Amino acid sequence: MENNKKTVRQTVNSDGLCLIIADIGINHNGDLDIAKKLIYEAANAGFNAVKFQKRTIEEVYTPEELDRYRESPFGTTNREQKNGLELGLKEYQEIDSFCRKNNIDWFASTWDLKSQEFLSKFDLKYNKIASAMLTVTPLLHKVASEKKYTFISTGMSTDKEIDNAVEIFMEYNCPFELMHCTSAYPTEDYEVNLNGIKTLREKYNCNVGYSGHEKAVAISIAAAVLGATSVERHITLDRTMYGSDQAASLEPQGFQALVNGIRKVKVALGDGEIGFILESEKPARKSLATPHWYKKMSSKDS
Repeated sequence: MENNKKTVRQTVNSDGLCLIIADIGINHNGDLDIAKKLIYEAANAGFNAVKFQKRTIEEVYTPEELDRYRESPFGTTNREQKNGLELGLKEYQEIDSFCRKNNIDWFASTWDLKSQEFLSKFDLKYNKIASAMLTVTPLLHKVASEKKYTFISTGMSTDKEIDNAVEIFMEYNCPFELMHCTSAYPTEDYEVNLNGIKTLREKYNCNVGYSGHEKAVAISIAAAVLGATSVERHITLDRTMYGSDQAASLEPQGFQALVNGIRKVKVALGDGEIGFILESEKPARKSLATPHWYKKMSSKDS
């Protein structure tokens, strides 16, 4: 797909700031109380939204795969493990109410059509295509047809696969944002390739965010410096908790560091204009004394 100038840049955040997303995913471990604690901590730290993951287990996995032996806190089969990590309608209704109470948006990435239909029960601003679902064309069509602003992660994807997703969303005239991403948990520094943000932006002429799975916050802050219109990071209460995403997640002390860091650098970048004296510089400028040697040179010249 060649650079398509028909793609419209749309601002996801009305104030022009980078949208910061706390990806809870399944780090709640099927526990509503943990989910609420994560929502509260994210809202308190200044995140704009929290994201969950929703799957209809029987739709996503074969019976043979679900019956496979797997030890977990939920039982001894893969089915028990997968079901144990899911939340149902009652839990999501409480999550919806709790997010409204704490003035933070929520949305979810889905892995199947039934789960996407499930989300239609709620008045959500955003949709999300997980990297693992980028090649699932029926899901792309379903999400794009809803015409909600959609974050599309591009981890472990080829150029052709990204092209196809972009074409589908453009076909439906659905606003979207690509998210540069590396699907390794955790991601090593040399695997991040932050310059991919610029590559995606130039090729598709669209907003480009960053979905990070690295440790710490420096790389995610750098993504904002490079112009990422959103930054998404997994969060947890404790990285030692059960779950495949925990090790690549930020703990509460890192929530605030991430948000503060991104907000500070976005302000510090400024508008790029130079060649004028700031109001804060005028007192220093006024107090400057002309060097004696320069006065002598000036008097000789005159």
